[in-house]
Amino acid sequence: MSLWLYCDALKEGLHLSPLISRTMPNTKSAKKRLRQSLARRAHNRSKRRAVRTQVRKVREAIRDGDVERAEAEFRRAAKRLDQAGAKNLIHRNAAARLKSRLSAQIKALKQQAQPAA
Repeated sequence: MSLWLYCDALKEGLHLSPLISRTMPNTKSAKKRLRQSLARRAHNRSKRRAVRTQVRKVREAIRDGDVERAEAEFRRAAKRLDQAGAKNLIHRNAAARLKSRLSAQIKALKQQAQPAA
């Protein structure tokens, strides 16, 4: 790995210690694989962060007691979770579990809101 690639990775905020051992890649193919893995890692981290952000928005809407907003955010979160599960960014069962738990929380929120109405 060349110095410029290492510097660029640091600028992007990538934590490289698990990816870089004490020795740098020597062959041309190993250097390419390192470049590819760094790019893939940055992309995957970004996608996982987007999923977590969307799930957080659902939880905030539930906490605020806003059923309509919670349902709208849940639809977006469900789509992102399904996509992440399909691409193995997170395990598909973990995606299903999160969707189920969020759905149950929204259902409980609706039931709390109905007697008041």
